[in-house]
Amino acid sequence: MTEPERPGQGPLDDEPEGSVSVDQVPEGVVLAVAGPLDLALAASLRRSVERATRLRPGLLVIDLSGVTFLASVGMAELVRANRQAGETTVRVVASGRIVLRPLELTRLTDELAIHATLADALAAR
Repeated sequence: MTEPERPGQGPLDDEPEGSVSVDQVPEGVVLAVAGPLDLALAASLRRSVERATRLRPGLLVIDLSGVTFLASVGMAELVRANRQAGETTVRVVASGRIVLRPLELTRLTDELAIHATLADALAAR
């Protein structure tokens, strides 16, 4: 027997809302973003970036490996993080069509330090 369909429920309603986890590593701070980086998650990313930069790490890595959708508001938060980081170096982990293509189309790859893997972002000089 199948569950009755609830009004307003579509195929995307079962997707997780997303999350931003914060990890301190010897090189600095890593923010791992998972799920759709849209309006709902962008505010969480902003708060996490603000908290991380208060620690004044030498490096802040925003890892988008777990992102399933990248909206313009998410890209705006990446730019904001990069511009407001002060002395902190910001690097972004982005690969794959879902995340990297929008960054390329908007030419944010020219402004942001993009790396294919977290290891590359942490090791870059």
